[in-house]
Amino acid sequence: MKTARYLAVTALSVAGMGANGALADDLTLCWAAWDPANALVELSKEFEAESGHTMNFEFVPWPNFADRMLNELNSGGQLCDLLIGDSQWIGGGAENGHYVKLNDFFDAEGISMDDFAPATVYAYSTWPKGSPNYYALPAMGDANGWFYRRDWFENADIQAAYKAETGQDLREPQSQQEMLQIAQFFQGREIDGQTRYGAAIFTERGSEGITMGATGALYAWGFKYENEPGSYDMEGAVNSPEAAEALEFYKTFYETATPPGYTDSYMEQGLDAFKSGQVAMAMNWFAFFPGLYADPDVGGDKIGFFVNPPQNQAASTLGGQGISVVAYSDKQDAALEYIKWFAQPSVQAKWWDLGGYSAHNSVLNDPGFKDSAPFAADFLEAMDAVQDFWQEPAYAELLLAMQKRLHDYIVADQGTAQEALDKLIEDWTETFEDEGKL
Repeated sequence: MKTARYLAVTALSVAGMGANGALADDLTLCWAAWDPANALVELSKEFEAESGHTMNFEFVPWPNFADRMLNELNSGGQLCDLLIGDSQWIGGGAENGHYVKLNDFFDAEGISMDDFAPATVYAYSTWPKGSPNYYALPAMGDANGWFYRRDWFENADIQAAYKAETGQDLREPQSQQEMLQIAQFFQGREIDGQTRYGAAIFTERGSEGITMGATGALYAWGFKYENEPGSYDMEGAVNSPEAAEALEFYKTFYETATPPGYTDSYMEQGLDAFKSGQVAMAMNWFAFFPGLYADPDVGGDKIGFFVNPPQNQAASTLGGQGISVVAYSDKQDAALEYIKWFAQPSVQAKWWDLGGYSAHNSVLNDPGFKDSAPFAADFLEAMDAVQDFWQEPAYAELLLAMQKRLHDYIVADQGTAQEALDKLIEDWTETFEDEGKL
């Protein structure tokens, strides 16, 4: 594929030309509606000035993002020229022909995947997993992390009460079990005349919330999707004793250390709980941390951040996305220009400065990176131990099954953890049989 559509000036009016002499196009980039998207709009002004192309943006709220964009892709729609799609979509994007394969373009333009963090290349770009077949450029590194009311943790009276009740010092938790203990300490406690609660965790059923939350515990306990990668052999992995213990832990956390009524909470509800002063801690994506730190009420010196604590091992639930060129776009050359521009180290540095999470090694390995934000070091630590959900073309069906089994057990109090995991294997086995994988 050509990397640019160069036409003679005599064939076009100067008004229709970009800065490099190429035909100027209107491009539409599709993504979720959240803080990093606003940062990308600001960043992209530089691309518009350099290229002459005009950038339009279609940002969809997270609860509707997957349905909206996957429907667009499955229908062969031409709304999006560029799509920053979730990591789990890469298999379907590749196998169903939704995304342009980028290998030849990367080779022609000297873009090396070795310049990006290995975990992000593996998760956001490759299909089959780990193969040198690239369908996206790592765009937005992300993982599920934690933040807390540092001002409460450092309050002398609260510290003394915690010491008296537990015999331990109040600190950033060093394990999942210690985190639960801290959350239970704060549950129902009166601080500054108001009743507070332990933590806001993900319990949402409709899209991906409870899976993204519970896997933070599952991965830390040692949960695996398969006994061997690519085998689809799930018995003893998905439903291992460690996995059942992790689910029991997450259910206990939900029942004993969360605000009342948080039966269907995800990103927005967790942010609201923290910003309104309801909770001492909250899980959420690193993508929100710059905005939280800047918050006039709970940011600055009042907030602290920590990576998802280990239990049997260090692990964090992967978030983040790669940027792909949509195969149905009739402006693929201009879209590839954007990819080339975005891959530049100087642009990646500005991306981080504006509130995006660069996956480029030149940014992440900079000696000053860890001190560039109060959550930067935690982000690096999290990205070293991230794990992701299935990235199969049948991802949506696989996810809905896990959403149902987890929510039925954790929130609706149906059955046991072991039963939920056993039933999940049955669900997934049926899906993979339908896909011809078993």
